[in-house]
Amino acid sequence: MTTGTMTTGADGVALEVRRLGRRYGRKWALRDATFRLPAGRVCGLVGPNGAGKTTLLEIAAGLRSASTGRAEILGHPAGSAEARARTAFLPQEKPLFRRFTVAETLRLGRELNPGWDQRLAEDFVRAGGVSPTQRVGGLSGGQRTRLALALALGKRPELVLLDEPLADLDPLARRETVAALLGEVAERGITVLLSSHLVAELDTLCDHLLLLSRGGLRLAGDIDEIISVHRMLSAPLGGDTVPAGLTPHTVVETDRHGDRITALVRPGGPVDPGWQSWSPTLEELVLAYLRQADPPPLISPSAHVPGLAQEVPA
Repeated sequence: MTTGTMTTGADGVALEVRRLGRRYGRKWALRDATFRLPAGRVCGLVGPNGAGKTTLLEIAAGLRSASTGRAEILGHPAGSAEARARTAFLPQEKPLFRRFTVAETLRLGRELNPGWDQRLAEDFVRAGGVSPTQRVGGLSGGQRTRLALALALGKRPELVLLDEPLADLDPLARRETVAALLGEVAERGITVLLSSHLVAELDTLCDHLLLLSRGGLRLAGDIDEIISVHRMLSAPLGGDTVPAGLTPHTVVETDRHGDRITALVRPGGPVDPGWQSWSPTLEELVLAYLRQADPPPLISPSAHVPGLAQEVPA
């Protein structure tokens, strides 16, 4: 994705969080998260239920305060008037008034947002075959999602925060909605942070990744950067003995299949010739990290926050 003519925060950063945490009673929903999201990216936010994804999005949107640390949107504190004006947030439940027509819904968007782009919003819903006279309660799931996205995009935001926007769509509606959204993103240089369980579709949706597990940030950065510092290794087992050669590497996961063992590693030197080696797919990598209770964290250079100690690959 390329950034258009919109202004950005310091060093072209759309979202920066430092030591960000949110606690409910004694339980941390999000803890010590630190990363940068460069402007103009489409970033997938993944993790199991309860990992802190919605908490992170709500703090960024200014709907929830942080217990520790801070978040900045385009150089402004999250929740400030400047940040709110430049951010759009679409929660998973897509709050729409069922008795309103599509036209009435877009009128509400116009009344509530000073920078509203009526033509953009109307064109976006019309391209999905949605009539202005239809009532929201009679729309299909794909049509409601398109209308909700039109409300978000019509605000002319620079950062769009989406919490599982595609979860209730069938594959065809999901593909059409994604194509429409990415078209607007590419044309206008919008930054998108998208929470999703659709791991298999991440590499067609996103060029950046955040992975949360148990409230902690485990992966952050450009997808190509992250993949490039991982390798899949495979070798035959000698009885129950794991072949030599894993010691120099950071091992994310090992798995046994019959008489072979497979490992996802971050190489710490040359790979032993006794192991077959290949680059993992994004799906393989994400699922391996999600399966681990406490995987070794990795912040790639594109997501690194200067001045703070983080796990950054060489």
